Amino acid sequence: MLLVAVVAAGTAIAVLGYHNLGTRPIEAEQTAFDVLDDGRVEVSFQVVRDQPDRAAVCIVRARSRDGDETGRKEVYVPPGARSVVAKTVLRTSRRPVTGEVFGCSYDVPPYLDPGTTSPELILTK
Repeated sequence: MLLVAVVAAGTAIAVLGYHNLGTRPIEAEQTAFDVLDDGRVEVSFQVVRDQPDRAAVCIVRARSRDGDETGRKEVYVPPGARSVVAKTVLRTSRRPVTGEVFGCSYDVPPYLDPGTTSPELILTK
């Protein structure tokens, strides 16, 4: 009985460690940004995913000089290539000084239907 409990605990620790410390299923990195005016910034970013047959969503944000978040947008990344480059324009509440990708997930919200959202420039790399 004790052996079963020890094996079960060891397995649980291994699974948790893999999920928390293993490779990330989706990685995103900002590749460029361009402040267009006092209320808009264009952000380009690369997304690399381990399951290219699944759609993903990435959170892109803009920040002002004092570090406050001044804009945020969810960008739909359709199924396709393992590595893609996306470009989007964010509207901001104050002049942005940077644009960045906050993170990505396979948990695409239902309201991000690709037929109803504004098109993003997705380039296969």
